[in-house]
Amino acid sequence: MIDTILLRIAKSAILGNFDDKYKIDEESLLREYPFLAKDGAAFVTLKYDNNLRGCIGSIISHRRLIDDVVHNAISAGFSDPRFSALGENELSHLNLEVSVLSEPVILEYDDYEDLLRKVQPNIDGLILKHDRYQGTFLPQVWEQLPTTKEFLEHLSMKAGANPSIYSEHPTIYRYGVEHIEEEFDKIESL
Repeated sequence: MIDTILLRIAKSAILGNFDDKYKIDEESLLREYPFLAKDGAAFVTLKYDNNLRGCIGSIISHRRLIDDVVHNAISAGFSDPRFSALGENELSHLNLEVSVLSEPVILEYDDYEDLLRKVQPNIDGLILKHDRYQGTFLPQVWEQLPTTKEFLEHLSMKAGANPSIYSEHPTIYRYGVEHIEEEFDKIESL
């Protein structure tokens, strides 16, 4: 089960941008929570009054989980190109979510209809890759796009393409997530 320490790390990383007293003591965290030293892929999502306010993450594990959460929390708050940098006055309205991804695996399919049958709604996160196009949706996106057809159509648009890309048989990966979410003010900082 995903640990609340990930929320505490993400919150402290964001608060550290406003005040140096929120410095993260990695050494003691790694001693107490050894799983943080293993490579991991995480997404950090910020919502302001339940509207997306920032979301940055890693699809593939390429650094220690603690480093991935810190980096992506700061990026979600201050470097998501879709939003301006987070203001301190917004913190009381934020929800913070950390998702840890499983290793993506290729989803084999014959054609679009077969893909529609094989995708597991409310379970699968998907990655679409084709030439210069790439995009991903976490499984949580099923809440806004509840049908497989809608999910795939919007995924293609997020990747910079359009739904006709499925006729070109793009590579599709599936992954799962464990995630935890809480109101920013209710999360204990480190």
